[in-house]
Amino acid sequence: MAHKMPIRNRPKSRSAFTLIELMIVVAIIGILSAIAIPMFISHQLRAKSTEAKTNLSAIRVVEEANFSETGLYVAAVAEPSLIPGSTPVSFDAAGSDYASLGWAPEGRVYFSYAVAVSVDQSGYTADAAADIDANGLIQLWGYAKPSGLGNLVTGGLGCDPTRLPPEVIGSCNLSGSVY
Repeated sequence: MAHKMPIRNRPKSRSAFTLIELMIVVAIIGILSAIAIPMFISHQLRAKSTEAKTNLSAIRVVEEANFSETGLYVAAVAEPSLIPGSTPVSFDAAGSDYASLGWAPEGRVYFSYAVAVSVDQSGYTADAAADIDANGLIQLWGYAKPSGLGNLVTGGLGCDPTRLPPEVIGSCNLSGSVY
C-alpha cells in the first residue's frame, strides 16, 4: 500500500506573480516607453515635414512649366495666409494665386506656401513655413531659382535663399532641429 502524504504537508504550488516581479515589469515598460514615445513623435514630425519638400518640388515643376510657355515665373502670396500649427488646415487653391499656376496640394496642409519672383520675373524663391510641433518655432523650407542675372529673391514667407544650395530644396532655418 502506497503511503500518502497528508494534505497539510504537501509543497505548495506557486501560481501568481510576486510584487517584486510586477514592479520589475512595470519598470521595464516605463523605460521602453521613455525611449519609444519621443522616437515616435520625432518620426511623426519628420513625416509631416516631407509634405513641404514634396509640395515645393511640385511648385517648382509648375513654375518651370509656366516659364517654358510664357518666359515668366508667377508670384503667389502665402496660402494659407496664416502659418498653420500642429493640425492641418484647408488650402484654398481656387481663391489663391496658385489657381493661375494650376497647382493645389492634395487634402489639408501643415505648411503655408508662397512664391516670390524677381523684378524681371526670371527667378523665384518658393518657400513653406509651419509650426508642426506647436513649440512656437517656425520650420521654414525653400527652393531658390536665381534670375537671369544671377540675383536671388527672398521668399514670400521669409526664406533667405543664400542659405539654400543652388536649385535644391532645403531648410531655411538658422539653427535648431529640422525634421
